[in-house]
Amino acid sequence: MSEYAVELRSVRKSFGTHQVLSGIDLTVRPGEVTVILGPSGSGKSTLLRTINHLEKVDAGTVRVGGELVGYRRRGNKLHELPEREILRQRARIGFVFQNFNLFPHLTVRDNVALAPIGALRRPRAQARAEALEWLDRVGLADKADEYPRRLSGGQQQRVAIARALALRPEIVLFDEPTSALDPELVGEVLDVIRELARGGSTLVIVTHELGFAREVADTVVLLEAGQIVEQGPPCQVFDAPAHSRTKAFLAHAL
Repeated sequence: MSEYAVELRSVRKSFGTHQVLSGIDLTVRPGEVTVILGPSGSGKSTLLRTINHLEKVDAGTVRVGGELVGYRRRGNKLHELPEREILRQRARIGFVFQNFNLFPHLTVRDNVALAPIGALRRPRAQARAEALEWLDRVGLADKADEYPRRLSGGQQQRVAIARALALRPEIVLFDEPTSALDPELVGEVLDVIRELARGGSTLVIVTHELGFAREVADTVVLLEAGQIVEQGPPCQVFDAPAHSRTKAFLAHAL
């Protein structure tokens, strides 16, 4: 068993001639919260999506729990896994998107139960009962039979978090989970993530909420132009940054 929940080594990714990730090395230990900051276009979301193979890397490796993600090594070559194996790996990696991505034709409870039924082969009755427990954890058990359109943006994002947790993943990835919300709804979503962090969940969070990052992170990573400019505990990165680019980013963002 690896000492790391997540391990990226020399990860590179380009779209056409534009290199988005330029040799990323990043490790996350079990139970740690890593927050990724950076200006728009710095590669934050792409980095996150390589962890569960939503984006294929051009070079380097990604491991979750010590297991190579997306590929199998044969000799000196990597061969991409079949789709069913990739889906099995993704079931270990929760992902919360910016824009909720709930199914509008399903109730809140069925949105949460869907993945356990499909990916974990849970009996439908069991999955729906467990879905109610996950909804209760995010404060929405009373909305179980509603449809997403009847919920606020903050409530929809909390349902999306419950859906990610329903697979009992080893890690949960958050891609700017509050960026699509009205300001008055941001707090309710951050409160749920705070509780996950306090409970010892392994989280990797892309966010622009700097106060939240300072509060919950074990490690803060600043990404710029596809490279890690600085990383360390929040007190170091926010209060005594070593790099001039970090200072410039914080001066602009704070």
